[in-house]
Amino acid sequence: MQRWPVLLFLAWVCFLFFAGIGLFMSGFLLTRIELASSSSCSDPLVPPPWERQSLPPGSCWAPQRFAKAVLVIIDALSFEFAHFNPAKASPLPYENKLSFLHRLATSQPHHARLYRFRADPPTATMQRIKGLTTGSLPTFIDVGSNFATYAIQEDNLLAQLVQNGRRVVFMGDDTWEGLFPKKFFRSYFFPSFNVKDLHTVDDGILQHLYPTVDSGEWDVLIAHFLGVDHCGHKHGPDHPEMAKKLTQMNEMLRSLVDHLGNDTLLLVAGDHGMTETGDHGGDSEKEVNAALFVYSKTPLFGTSPPEEPEAVPQVNLVPTVALLLGVPIPYSNIGEVMAELFSGDGDAVSTALQQLSVYHINAKQVDRFLHSYSLVAQDLPAEQLQRLQELFSGAMEEHTQLLAQVQGETLVPPELESRLGSLISRFQLYLREARAVCTQSWARFHPLRMVGGCTLIAASCLLCYVASELAASSGSFYRSCLLYPLLWGLVVAVLLGLAHAFTQEGLDLLLVLSWAAAASQLGFFWHWWGQYPKRARLVGSQPPLATVSLRQRLRAWLRLAFPMGILLFRCGAMFSDSFVVAEARVAPFLLASLVMLLVGKLHWDGRLTVPEGPKQQLLGFSSYRREIWYLLCLVAMLLVCVRLSGFFHQCREEIPQCRPSLFLSPLASLRNTRAKNLFYLLCVALLAGLVYAVRSWLRHYGNLNSSDPLVLFVRWCFPLVVLCIACYWAVASSADDSLGKLQELVQVAVVAFPWAVYGLASMGLLLLLCNPMTVFAKDTRESAGSIVTPYLGVPSSEVDFLHVIPQIYKRMQESQKSRLERGSCKATVAAYGLGSVYSAALVIALTLLGFLLMLLHSERLSLAFLLLFLEAFVLLHIHTRAKGLAGDAEPFSVPWYAVISWLLAASQFFYSTGHQPIFPAIHWNAAFVGFHLDHSTNLLPAVLVGANTFASHILFAVGCPLLLLWPFVCEMPSSQRKKPRKEPQEELQEVEEHMMEMRLRESPEKFSTALLQLGLKYLFVLGTQLLACVCAAMILRRHLMVWKVFAPKFLFESLGFMVSSICLLLGISLVMRVDCAVSTWFSQLQLRRPGARGRGPAERRSGRCDSSETASGSCCGGYGGCRLPSPPCLWSLPSSTTPCFLLWEHLTLSSKEKQKEYARGSSGFWRPVGPAGRILAPRSCGRRCCRR
Repeated sequence: MQRWPVLLFLAWVCFLFFAGIGLFMSGFLLTRIELASSSSCSDPLVPPPWERQSLPPGSCWAPQRFAKAVLVIIDALSFEFAHFNPAKASPLPYENKLSFLHRLATSQPHHARLYRFRADPPTATMQRIKGLTTGSLPTFIDVGSNFATYAIQEDNLLAQLVQNGRRVVFMGDDTWEGLFPKKFFRSYFFPSFNVKDLHTVDDGILQHLYPTVDSGEWDVLIAHFLGVDHCGHKHGPDHPEMAKKLTQMNEMLRSLVDHLGNDTLLLVAGDHGMTETGDHGGDSEKEVNAALFVYSKTPLFGTSPPEEPEAVPQVNLVPTVALLLGVPIPYSNIGEVMAELFSGDGDAVSTALQQLSVYHINAKQVDRFLHSYSLVAQDLPAEQLQRLQELFSGAMEEHTQLLAQVQGETLVPPELESRLGSLISRFQLYLREARAVCTQSWARFHPLRMVGGCTLIAASCLLCYVASELAASSGSFYRSCLLYPLLWGLVVAVLLGLAHAFTQEGLDLLLVLSWAAAASQLGFFWHWWGQYPKRARLVGSQPPLATVSLRQRLRAWLRLAFPMGILLFRCGAMFSDSFVVAEARVAPFLLASLVMLLVGKLHWDGRLTVPEGPKQQLLGFSSYRREIWYLLCLVAMLLVCVRLSGFFHQCREEIPQCRPSLFLSPLASLRNTRAKNLFYLLCVALLAGLVYAVRSWLRHYGNLNSSDPLVLFVRWCFPLVVLCIACYWAVASSADDSLGKLQELVQVAVVAFPWAVYGLASMGLLLLLCNPMTVFAKDTRESAGSIVTPYLGVPSSEVDFLHVIPQIYKRMQESQKSRLERGSCKATVAAYGLGSVYSAALVIALTLLGFLLMLLHSERLSLAFLLLFLEAFVLLHIHTRAKGLAGDAEPFSVPWYAVISWLLAASQFFYSTGHQPIFPAIHWNAAFVGFHLDHSTNLLPAVLVGANTFASHILFAVGCPLLLLWPFVCEMPSSQRKKPRKEPQEELQEVEEHMMEMRLRESPEKFSTALLQLGLKYLFVLGTQLLACVCAAMILRRHLMVWKVFAPKFLFESLGFMVSSICLLLGISLVMRVDCAVSTWFSQLQLRRPGARGRGPAERRSGRCDSSETASGSCCGGYGGCRLPSPPCLWSLPSSTTPCFLLWEHLTLSSKEKQKEYARGSSGFWRPVGPAGRILAPRSCGRRCCRR
């Protein structure tokens, strides 16, 4: 079997896809260009000269109104949390808890005001911090670095404060440390990523907040609380813990106001909102609707608050705070000042003049930024920039005219007030349209890279299809289709590297890899096309196409057309935002349709019916085969599984009538103790049922009979893993406040039990890798047994002889009776579990991975995983039955419908495990299963969250080789069926037709080719779906829903492809590791004594065959060696129906021909069963157990 060429070819194909994904992503998800310029006090953005006074000391651009400012960021503070509605008699847990803000706003309307604080998507914390400090809009791709924060190089509010000598003190979320290194006068950072920790950050802030405020050693104080956000992630907003946390924030604000001075501005803001499930990251109304509360002990507003709170974009906070504190507005700001905060205590005209002053500064700053940005980037449309320039020029001209009239005092106050209001409106229009243009056109696309990436992916798909058809027909496949293309790609990569070295230009590694991938693809197609005439000559020797009937041609086309039609329909749906939004229902529908079409095609081909007799056949009557009812039962089970999987769905914001599944929330969120206990017992019982089913399957096929470490692990450690998971669920689902003094012990247990599962699963996978054999070889020769005597040594008296002689006589009777019953066959060497050795290793690996993935999900989602395993089992049996009914002459080929249905099931359970291709649906809790404190690196949480998100991709990709192996496993006939006695020759020929997975070892080249074809088909279907997403994102890049639907779908599909391809390689590698272990096992299999008979003393001691005997197979079947080590005792007896393989049988000398053919012995000889050393098929080996 060619192992390394197969793995190398599949790895090379994966590299081609990865290169295409990277190239397209670099052109589609480019970050916005960040300008290196920064604002300063010397910039020519001065206030109008009508103020007739210089700026006070410490002020830039505008007079400083406040000496100090406190910014309290309550993470995920939605407007619903801050708004107080006294009309509600029974508010929800998150309503009417911030009563202090309401009391301030109503009792001091000119000092306090509440706003709707509109966040710009994506609503991840890091992007919102960037928006709150730079006044700019983060790009879509910045979401990927939300937990790998990089320092902000762009001009920002903190940099301006530090540059102008202000002391900035920070306490709270440690995300700020990575964004603003060495910018704080004093800082108190606390770990933020553990969303299950509700109190560490908040308690740490409260410990330092009031002493710091009272010390006065600060100018700007920033406190970022995380408890509300973490409570939403852990429990959701509608939970008593949320009421406790909001009440704590209310008391904090009440105490903080008492410590503030008259020259201090208080800002209480939420960086984003929260969905009904406590998530955020998208652009739904609940996610972008945050709260902003402004307060000062001195009068701040000149008018009364409106009836409905005003909506303010978050970027507007930056220019407002900058001018209130007397520092320059950051260079890249596109926000608009909140003019009502610059009202003052004067009349309406003086208030309008102050507001016009700040609008004038703000407009000039935005115009300067747009001019500088348009010089280095071309992503802002020229016609819109021209219109913005006209708006700005018109406003500036009117401003100049009004300035001259104000200086000449030619306008009366009413007319001046009207003119000022009109000019302010023009500045407002300009600022808002400038922000709208940037919002709509911010993404910079690179069309050439997008087209290049799309071309690479499309060529890789074509390569997969061609190679899957070419692998079985070409004798020099790996040399011409792997070695030469790799050399082409390597040469191109070296030439590009040398070119960059000589030109001394920066080396773009992604471009080099992309060109190398393109060159290797070109090499493959070049050699494939060069071999086409040879293949045409080979095809010419076959019967001409005219001899094939039209019906046969149509059937051949339909065999490929109907599964490919389903695949093309799924790919075409990627271009519709409605289908992408509803894909959780589309994928199960397509899977059910494909299976139903398969049954219909079998019926149309006449594979489901057989004629009953000549008379009925003449009349046209027919009866269904017996297998069809079993197939229909399997189809019905599949439809039930598909239907039940819909109960574990997650909702998207685009479907407002949808309600998330109750199974997604953890058991800790249930308030009904009885319901919680019932769900817990159900989950544990079904998990134990999964272990019982796996062990029963392994025991049925004889893979649970040996005492190897892996088998012992399956027997004893599988239940132990279930116990650890059950204990973890029990501890995690308990309420935090109901455990009293056991709280510390519970915190240890929450970490210890997951680590126990991690350790046991890792040990099991390591044992599987080291020795994946689950085969038990047993010598069933008649044992002389032992005679029980009441004395020691030899018999010394007549009484002793009278005790021994009856036992000897009885033993002789049993031996004679055994010889008469068994004829000439006195003994055999049997191997249990050999017929399912490949599948057993995959089943064990999938079970271990299932344990790990279920641990990373909430407790009740384990029910979805059990449905996943059941549906996969049903799909395998449907594939086996359909393949048997279709009469496929090529058992080593997996049909396309099986691969497509397998991948449709993977997509179905992506949604049925509570996921959606949107960022708010990511289960961040998985990063802290088994971790109480924060992570020291971002790699481990990324792996845990990725495993949680793509759990179905992992399981179905690793289990993909079962599509090839399962029909061989199910090949065994029923041993319960009684058959008439036949001659040994006829019995041997009949039994050899059913060899289960050992048939794969008869044709190692076909086995490796089948694995390669299966991997290429799997990658082709995955790549086709990825290509559809790439084309949809490229064609619809200016679509209204591109960043809401198509871009997230592309990202999730790309990551899913990478995870699936890597896991596919791991699954095929495991099969090859088992094959290597099987080869080693056969080479070490030696008979204990008979193998040395008829040889010289040296050969008798070693028990080895000579070269001629090994080649002919007369000694030990061509596997080398003829000695079998003494087997250990069985822990569990093989049943009478357990399949085994008879490797050798012991025959008596009965003819001269046999004496000449085999080596002589004293009482008989051993020979390998089957012609030329072939292994005999599975048969019943009886209930026998060796003695210790």
